[in-house]
Amino acid sequence: MSLALFIEQLLNGVQFGLMLFLMSAGLTLVFGVMGLINLAHGSLYMIGAFFCAAAAAATGSFWLGLVAGLAAAAAAGAIIEITVIRRLYDRDHLDQVLATFALILILSEGVRMIFGPFPLYLNVPDSLRGTIDLGITQYSLYRLTLIGFGIAVAVGLWLLIARTRLGIRIRAGENDREMIAALGVNIRVLYTVVFALGAALAGLAGALVGAIQSVQVGMGEPVLILAFVVIVIGGIGSIKGAMVGALMVGVIDTMGRFLLPRFFATFLEPSQAMGVGAALASMLIYVLMALVLVLRPKGLFPAHA
Repeated sequence: MSLALFIEQLLNGVQFGLMLFLMSAGLTLVFGVMGLINLAHGSLYMIGAFFCAAAAAATGSFWLGLVAGLAAAAAAGAIIEITVIRRLYDRDHLDQVLATFALILILSEGVRMIFGPFPLYLNVPDSLRGTIDLGITQYSLYRLTLIGFGIAVAVGLWLLIARTRLGIRIRAGENDREMIAALGVNIRVLYTVVFALGAALAGLAGALVGAIQSVQVGMGEPVLILAFVVIVIGGIGSIKGAMVGALMVGVIDTMGRFLLPRFFATFLEPSQAMGVGAALASMLIYVLMALVLVLRPKGLFPAHA
């Protein structure tokens, strides 16, 4: 195994982790501020990817497609919050799970009706094709750009939460929503904004990842499962926890799938080594989650210790 290949896979893990952060940041904000379990968050990821692919195909511009995917996911999130989610805040978590699961089915069928049953394909923009020389290895310019996008969004989100009036209201809503409502903050508008922000982050992740995989119905659900793992590891309601947890999950999952089959190939047949290594690699992040829950039941960086 060469060092160049190891570095390439490590960067793939970082890129995967930062895309997971975009998903999990919105999910942890919604749960932390609203106390809402939103199983439909993966559908907003799917909406962002589909609208980005369709708009890019219609206009010939990936960047216009990216804006369209982001706007479509944010608009869908706001509409869903106003029409459905708003009625669930005072209900127990089982009702929230059932209602948002129903939204998964509705949104999946809606996307299938609008865009058809076949996958869409989103091309990497010409300006981001090819590789870049990092000295040790050549690495995909587009994947490196995704890493930059993820870091930029993380910094922007931290500044929004820590340095702006909206961020103060969001943090106050996490601690005592009744008090900020009593102080004159329109809690309904705040909830809609937070939900739309979380939806926009999910849609952005879907639009960015759509260029390196096919865009298809149901693509958000596997990512949603990993996003839940991330916020359990990082701590519910914590942006810092979402970032750390996402990077841990992304790197461990990617490196596990890369290293374990090679390890078992030293004493097993190649086909057996691949099967055993892949099976164990898929378990690693759940083993990590279990260890974190045993040692720190509220996650590594809980919003409310």
